[in-house]
Amino acid sequence: GAMASACPPAATTQPTVPSGPAIFKTVPYAFILPEILCGTWVWILVAATSVSLPLQQGWVMYVSLTSCLISLLLLLSYIFGFHRNSNNWKVLDSLYHGATAILYMSAAVLQANATIESEFDNKSPLYYYQLNCAASFFAFITTFLYILHAFSIYYQ
Repeated sequence: GAMASACPPAATTQPTVPSGPAIFKTVPYAFILPEILCGTWVWILVAATSVSLPLQQGWVMYVSLTSCLISLLLLLSYIFGFHRNSNNWKVLDSLYHGATAILYMSAAVLQANATIESEFDNKSPLYYYQLNCAASFFAFITTFLYILHAFSIYYQ
């Protein structure tokens, strides 16, 4: 039809979306596993404080758990090759990691604030403060990984 001929042929030089073990050697897809691992540490550490500041840390838990699960699904779909090398997956990947980077930044800032509050809280044990410090550290590391992932797609 007329529509089909209007589309230019796909460029063959376009880098492909990897499948299987190759994703662990390809930037930015290699960032997914560290994102999941650091994100997992965030919610484990916050959960260990028994979420002492629920208003702030509830959001931290929500962001870290949700993004861990979605990143895990994304990782599995790359490993099993569900993307079938479609360029739409690159757009989806970039949008997801960009949006998650923004959400994670908000969670990291709230977690840092919760850490500051827990420092002066005489009712909670000292190790809650230490757990919060560690959770804040991992939240910012995870944010950085998501930002790196989102932008490195443009430098392939």
